[in-house]
Amino acid sequence: MMVDEYSLEEGFMSDGSVVIFPTDTVYGFASRLYDNEALQKIRQLKNEHTNHYFAVLCDTLVSVNDLAIIDERAKKLMMSFWPGALTIILKSSRTHFEKTGEEIIGVRIPNHQRALQLIKQNGPLVTTSITQKGQTPLMDLTLIKQYYQDKVEYIYEQYEDYNLNMLSTTVDLTEVEIKYLRIGSITREQIESVLAPDFQI
Repeated sequence: MMVDEYSLEEGFMSDGSVVIFPTDTVYGFASRLYDNEALQKIRQLKNEHTNHYFAVLCDTLVSVNDLAIIDERAKKLMMSFWPGALTIILKSSRTHFEKTGEEIIGVRIPNHQRALQLIKQNGPLVTTSITQKGQTPLMDLTLIKQYYQDKVEYIYEQYEDYNLNMLSTTVDLTEVEIKYLRIGSITREQIESVLAPDFQI
């Protein structure tokens, strides 16, 4: 596959392209949504199985609404913590399910202007932190380039990274009971405060 290096430098991703870029949390792999070739590459880089769901970064609530079913709890959390380090797992919209067969989807709007610009240029991006199973996120750009320079199409090292090394919190809202899959910079207490009095334990 021929990749236009200038196009990637300008932020326009091509079919099959996997890139590395910093968000408002950690460095991550990214590909365009529904790019199955690129998604398979990411799974190979992460040593993940096909049943692992990666988060989808969006730039607007309109984009999220196209992908997921947003209930009142999700809406409250989105209005309180987005853009920011909160990933919300929701039931997929009919459109997303028909394209992927996935019944659930994790979504987030990052608080990072250059990352948002990349999303605006390419549509929602499938993303996942640069880690292997059981390891902490890889944050050293020198090591990232050493390990992955020849395995991805582009590394956006020039992006600002002022908030890096801040894991996102992940909550599952697909059932009545909220599941906390990971606690990061946004605490359980903050989430429950926003959702009171309709918080389910």
